[in-house]
Amino acid sequence: MTGFPTYRPRRLRASAALRAAFAETSLSPGDLIAPLFVKEALGEPVPISSMPGHFQHSLESLTKEARELVGLGVAGVLLFGVPARKDSEGSEAWASAGISQVALAAVKDELGDDGLVIADLCLCEYTDHGHCGILDGDTVANDPTIAAYGRIAVAQASSGADLIAPSGMMDGQVGAIRAALDGTGHDQLPVLAYAAKYASSFYGPFREAAEGAPSFGDRRAYQQDPANVEEALREVALDLAEGADAVMVKPALGYLDVVRAVKQEFGYPTAAYNVSGEYSMLMAAAERGWIDERQATLETLGSIRRAGADLVITYHARKAAEWLS
Repeated sequence: MTGFPTYRPRRLRASAALRAAFAETSLSPGDLIAPLFVKEALGEPVPISSMPGHFQHSLESLTKEARELVGLGVAGVLLFGVPARKDSEGSEAWASAGISQVALAAVKDELGDDGLVIADLCLCEYTDHGHCGILDGDTVANDPTIAAYGRIAVAQASSGADLIAPSGMMDGQVGAIRAALDGTGHDQLPVLAYAAKYASSFYGPFREAAEGAPSFGDRRAYQQDPANVEEALREVALDLAEGADAVMVKPALGYLDVVRAVKQEFGYPTAAYNVSGEYSMLMAAAERGWIDERQATLETLGSIRRAGADLVITYHARKAAEWLS
């Protein structure tokens, strides 16, 4: 046929084996991190109504879930604690007997070197006002907050965390945490910075799970404006200059362009957080039969990897690992 192309792309799509052999992006359980919630004084896990299949865990169910996830090949877990007592400074976040420290120690003891135990570092779950730092009037005071973050990091490190993941989006937080860790003999402990964390509408279900919704106002004064990508690159550059070992973009699906830009600009290990609202949106459609859950989940996670994420933090981790295995 005149003008017909010599190269026919469909030839390499003709069978499952050919498609697999020439796939440009891979997805495996080892690319996934599972977020888990543990609530102080629970005897049994409590379902999270807005996140089907997920729970606020007791210590016992938390360690069991972490072991099963790692057994499926998932790279590790990201822990969020929900304390029984909250105050204006969030002091339970750094208490040696606080729920996060107890949970970190229990999970690390269970997993050993089999999987990563990542500590989310923030104050929103621990303060009685639900903001990510210490208040000065109605404003989060940056410098007192990052001093508190340093205390939390040392407590988490002492409890066995493999990675510290600060998520508060305070200026200078990585530097303060790095200095606190280095000054207490934890200089080998890496920091995974939530470097570009946006003020997103997709965090709603998480706020039920972590019981950390702000009691007034919102977090737009410290989380990033969804309109901006150049600002994200500046934020990442600052965190790397302060000593971050890896960086994160949160959320993932609405910000795949940011994931790509961060990876291309810096080339550092990059994680993306496939957040609660993104998970619940897909699950709601799947429950109604509008989409196929398995296909949509794997396509979603593959798109995040294709954008450049080395690790995907996702509430789909368990099912995805089962399907991929």
